[in-house]
Amino acid sequence: MATIVQTLIHPVFPRAHTSPVSPFVAKMKQQFLSLDIPLPAMPLMGTGHSLWDHKPLEPYLPSGHDEPEITTWFLDTRELWPGENILTAPGAAEALALVSVAEQKIITTKMFIADAKMSLASALLKRAFITKVLGVSWKDVKIARKGNEKHGKPCAVDEYGRPIEGIDFNVSHQNGLVALVGWDGRRRQRYSPNGHIMGVLSPGATPEDVMVGIDIVCVNERENAMSTIEQEGFDGWVDIYDAVFSDEERWTMKYDVDYVTLLDGTHLPAKDVGRNDRVLKRNQSLTCVTQTGREHTFPSELLIDAKLRRFYTYFCYKEAYIKLAGEALLAPWLKQLEFFNVRSPKPGVVARCSTHGTWGEEVDDVEVKLHGRVVDDVKMKIQAFEEDFMISCAIQGAIHGLTIPAFQKLDLVLDVLSCAVDETLDRKDSFMDMQAEIIKAPEVQCPDHLLSPWESRYWTSTRKSTSSPMTDLRICMHAACNTPAAPDIGCGERKEPDPSF
Repeated sequence: MATIVQTLIHPVFPRAHTSPVSPFVAKMKQQFLSLDIPLPAMPLMGTGHSLWDHKPLEPYLPSGHDEPEITTWFLDTRELWPGENILTAPGAAEALALVSVAEQKIITTKMFIADAKMSLASALLKRAFITKVLGVSWKDVKIARKGNEKHGKPCAVDEYGRPIEGIDFNVSHQNGLVALVGWDGRRRQRYSPNGHIMGVLSPGATPEDVMVGIDIVCVNERENAMSTIEQEGFDGWVDIYDAVFSDEERWTMKYDVDYVTLLDGTHLPAKDVGRNDRVLKRNQSLTCVTQTGREHTFPSELLIDAKLRRFYTYFCYKEAYIKLAGEALLAPWLKQLEFFNVRSPKPGVVARCSTHGTWGEEVDDVEVKLHGRVVDDVKMKIQAFEEDFMISCAIQGAIHGLTIPAFQKLDLVLDVLSCAVDETLDRKDSFMDMQAEIIKAPEVQCPDHLLSPWESRYWTSTRKSTSSPMTDLRICMHAACNTPAAPDIGCGERKEPDPSF
């Protein structure tokens, strides 16, 4: 009996989840897996860069005033463009005129105006960032997607569709908030005689490259969560995501807690919650005694809320990381991407009356592992905003000396739309090569062409064929570009990138 009690108090992990999955949980899981999310793209052929198989070994140490920097922007659309339709909302028409026709179509066909506003704000933020980093006019900004035409990561391209080096960015939006993280590599760009930046014909990986990713979650979108928890318990809710999180991650989501926030605002730390953290059901009364001897009685709903916040912290971390290269939630290595030392940041204060919402706690000491190995070339942080939002940022690559700064809240007119009317932006560290020969390259139509080997390490092929991997790759890429596939002339099989990186 003593042995059994000791096991309950100090459970040994890992232990695989062996309980049968109910039809309700199975249905929820199937619904999640059927979401419209990107599929893995074919990786590019090697270009001779060592980064195809390895990450940078030496940090990039720029000199002078040309040091790379990270930008974090934040735009609140909840009070922008009021109304029921984005086409008739005050001021929306002027903003819509500043994005491409393709983006206008996507924005104006959104069913709800809240989604349309976030989509419009995302398009504006991306263009504003490219304009400020590259010093080009708003009308010359061109954006394409890497890897997948619909779901690939957006990137800046030149007039021929070639990717521009030294810049990376990512956006996320949720419940009215839109955030951007961007990397300015401070690269000296090459210009054509007509004054346009020239991209690269074949994306390569250099030791100073950096990728960025960002994600926003809102922990109060809990209708589906609460209905599932009511019927299946909190463990049933977590097990819906067994294709996303590892066994160890799901175990700690179920049975660990960072703190419990009582109705009077008091935070009970995990050590005071005690073995109440094993509770998985709502509608229970829990009692604990703190180390100071004070007794607290609280409903188990508060414990479930704390566990949900911890769950969304994991989800926010994972989304931000996989968006570094635009990879999908169904990546084959998704469960092997694990986060340790996870703590959910304490919330800020919600906006009331004329005040603005405040930022909560910031946490930046999470540990990332992929295939059991520590990923040491990545920095991540997560910060709470108001009572229900959390935003996570990730940067990877030549991150030595780089920090993720505090978010800068932008004013739509002064900080974003003003970029569209300023046609004289110039980067001091750029130069005009007026003698450069114009390269008449065809427009890049295949999104795989925009992936560098550095990013392609996260994209894997799921094709099964008796032909060589090189043949399958060539057929897929040429099919996407609507051009005849060249025969396999004995190039040999390419070594797959090491998944541990």
